[in-house]
Amino acid sequence: MIARSLIVVMGLGLVPALLPAQTPFQDTVTDVNRKMAKLYGSGGFRGLPAYGSGIIISPKGHILTSANHLIDTPDLRVHLYDGSRYQAKVIVIEPVLDVALVKIEVTDADEYDRLDLPHFNVFEAMDAPPAQPGDWVLAFSNQFQIAVREEPMSVQRGVIAAYAKLHGRRGIFDASYTGDVYIVDAITNNPGAAGGALTTRTGRLLGVIGKELRNTLSETWLNYAIPIHARVETKQEDGTTRVVTMREFLEKGPRGEYKPANVRKKERGIGGYHGIVLVPNVVDRTPPYVDAVRPDSPAQKAGLQPDDLIVYIDGEPVNSIAAFNEYISKTNPGNEIVLEVRRGDRLISIRMTLDEHPRKDK
Repeated sequence: MIARSLIVVMGLGLVPALLPAQTPFQDTVTDVNRKMAKLYGSGGFRGLPAYGSGIIISPKGHILTSANHLIDTPDLRVHLYDGSRYQAKVIVIEPVLDVALVKIEVTDADEYDRLDLPHFNVFEAMDAPPAQPGDWVLAFSNQFQIAVREEPMSVQRGVIAAYAKLHGRRGIFDASYTGDVYIVDAITNNPGAAGGALTTRTGRLLGVIGKELRNTLSETWLNYAIPIHARVETKQEDGTTRVVTMREFLEKGPRGEYKPANVRKKERGIGGYHGIVLVPNVVDRTPPYVDAVRPDSPAQKAGLQPDDLIVYIDGEPVNSIAAFNEYISKTNPGNEIVLEVRRGDRLISIRMTLDEHPRKDK
């Protein structure tokens, strides 16, 4: 009995020594959170969140994030770890890497001179070796808009499951980034997580959390991050080959010297006939507003009306005329598509079967 009591007492005496080991990432989490930004911009519909994540990479407020719909707005806002809020603007986008660089705007000269934000040393991170499968990692992001102002971002712990080529798509669209990615065994790529940081247990930056994508090989959702060492070889419009690297993007981007890759576009088919006349495509990302509907067309029979805004096709967001045309070009006559359109303050679901293109009179 005495011996058993001694064992219990000795065991209890060991508990305080074990407690620090149960929270080994507390200092790392605090430090990394100070180097993160919460982004707010365009979106607001189902499947198209108006919030996201960013990684601060300079003391003057340059932020590395994902190249998604969120930043396509004149009202891009940033919340920092201490609760301060800023307007921001896009500096440059590189679709090949699926990343963008934005910068907070400080109009007061004195305030700008005092600005000295905690940030990641991305070039030091690039000089370190990449993570390997089996390494423990941490994922920081504003998924599900878990944080605003000074609230800390979500933190997930996981393991690098693989380092492999990305085979993903969003709807029928292939992922714009085709290089190697870190595949993570944690559910990291939720709405709002794109642009977040994947780090080591000590807080060294490993990569940028990517957008929601489905694996075309297994038809499962991907949890991945684009490495800070990313480099992709791509064909240019003029037939030459260019190697696009994250290092060049982050070296030249903040100075305004980076030129995005001029990628050769894949040939596009015609697709089925719908009879929708969209508004003039006058800017890079003109929203797909319906200007008119042709008589006796699938669009008229389905009930589409002028001024409808097409928000989704088959559940996938289409935030520009180019995206709408790209989807239709890959959809054959006879196929039914489901459009969700904004009409006034309502979101309406419309089913439409594409037809053969009418013959033109000679």
